[in-house]
Amino acid sequence: MRKKRCQSGVGGYFNMNAEILCVGTELLLGSIVNTNAAFLSRELANLGVFTYYQSVVGDNSLRLKESLALSLSRSDIVIITGGLGPTYDDLTKETAADYFGLEMRMHEESLERLEKFFAQFNREMTPNNKKQALMPEGCVVFPNNYGTAPGLAIISAKNQENQENKNKTVIMLPGPPRELEPMFEEEVRPFLLKLKSRLNNSRDNIILTSKNVNIFGMGESQVEHKLRGFMQNSQNPTVAPYAKTGEVELRVTASGRDEKECLDLINPAVEKIKAEIGEFVYGVDVKSLQNAVVLKLREKNLTLATAESCTGGLIGKRITEIPGCSSVYLGGVIAYDNNIKISRLNIKEETLEKYGAVSEQTALEMCRGAAENLKSDIGVSTTGIAGPDGGTDDKPVGLVYVGVYYKDKETGGEIHKAARLNLSRRTHKDERELIRLSASSHALYEVLRLFS
Repeated sequence: MRKKRCQSGVGGYFNMNAEILCVGTELLLGSIVNTNAAFLSRELANLGVFTYYQSVVGDNSLRLKESLALSLSRSDIVIITGGLGPTYDDLTKETAADYFGLEMRMHEESLERLEKFFAQFNREMTPNNKKQALMPEGCVVFPNNYGTAPGLAIISAKNQENQENKNKTVIMLPGPPRELEPMFEEEVRPFLLKLKSRLNNSRDNIILTSKNVNIFGMGESQVEHKLRGFMQNSQNPTVAPYAKTGEVELRVTASGRDEKECLDLINPAVEKIKAEIGEFVYGVDVKSLQNAVVLKLREKNLTLATAESCTGGLIGKRITEIPGCSSVYLGGVIAYDNNIKISRLNIKEETLEKYGAVSEQTALEMCRGAAENLKSDIGVSTTGIAGPDGGTDDKPVGLVYVGVYYKDKETGGEIHKAARLNLSRRTHKDERELIRLSASSHALYEVLRLFS
C-alpha cells in the first residue's frame, strides 16, 4: 500500500486516503440531493481515512472509466456509489471490471439471495435482475439486507498491468441511502478496519476525531471575525466553520494515536469557543435545535406546548422528528384564525382589536394560553407575517413575534417574554418558507435560552 504523509499536523505518521465517486445522471441534473457523499465523508473521517476529493459522474461508461482512472491516480481507496441496479444504464461493476481486466462471473450466493427476496414478496424475478448477481472475478461481496443490489470491493487487482494501480481498493455501494448506510455500517466499516490493520502497522495508524459546536443567532462572518486569530493559528486541532440554514457549525478536528489523545486536544478548543461565543452556542454535537430542546427538557424534567400561527405547526413537526420527544412535548395549537386564538388559547378580544394578531401582546398571550390549556411547564408561540402578501409599513413581511412562558413548579416564579424579529432578507420575491423556518428556529432557541 502506497502511504501518504498525514497532513493533519501529526508529524511522522502515515495513513490511507480515499476518494468518493458518486454515479448517477440524476445527481448531475439536481433531481436528488447527494447525501451519500456527506455520510461517507463523516464515516471515513471517523475511521482515520482522509478524503481529499469527491466527484460526481453520470451514467456513462466511458466517463465513469475516465473518472475512475483519475481517482485511482491520486487515492488509495475509491468508494463508488450507485449504478449497481438491474437496468441497462447501471454500469458501475462492468466498467470497473473492464478497467481492471477482470471477467464478470455469476456469484451464486447473491443469486440465491435475489431469488429468495422476490419469492418472499411473491414478485416475478425478471431476467435483468440476475445482472445484480454478476460480479468481477475475485471481488469481495457485501450482501444487501435492505435491497437487491449487493455491494463489492476489488482489492489489488492482479491482472492490472499498470503498476500504479497495484495495492488500490475500489469499493462499490448501492445508491439509495437506505441501503448504502446500513451496508457501510455492517459490512464496509469492518472491511476497512481489517484493511487498515493489514496494510499499516500500529505505529503508523492515526485517527481523526471531531466535535461540532452548534451556534445560533450569530452569522458565519461574525463567528469568523470573533474567532479569526484562533481559527487561523489552530493546527491540531483545526477549527472549520460550516454555514447551515440560519445556523453555524464549528467543526473542531484533531488527529492522534487514539481517541483520548484527540479529545485532549479538542476539549480545550471547544471550551475556548464557548467562552468567546457565549450564549450563541446552544450545544456540542447535538445535531439540531430541536434535538437540543428535547435533551434539555428531559434533563430538567419539564414539558412543552406550542402555539403557532405563521409557522403552521413547523415547531411541533421539528420536535416530533426526535425519537422519545413524547416524554417532554405535550402538543400544540395551530391558530391562524383569530377565533381559534380566542377559543383555544384564551387570547383576549381586546388584545387582538387593540394590537392585532401580529403583536408582542398576542404572542405573550398565546404562549401562556398554550402552557395553561395543555398543562405544560413551558409554552412557546409564533405569530407573524410570512408573506409574500400581507405586509404594511408598520408590520412588514418578515415581522415575527416569538413568545415564551415558563412557570417554575417549585418556586412558582414565572418567565414571560417576547422577542420581536425581522426575518426578511429581502433577497427573494417569495421567502415565505425561509421566514417560517427561521421563526421556528428562533422559537426553539428561546426555549433553550430559558436555561442559559
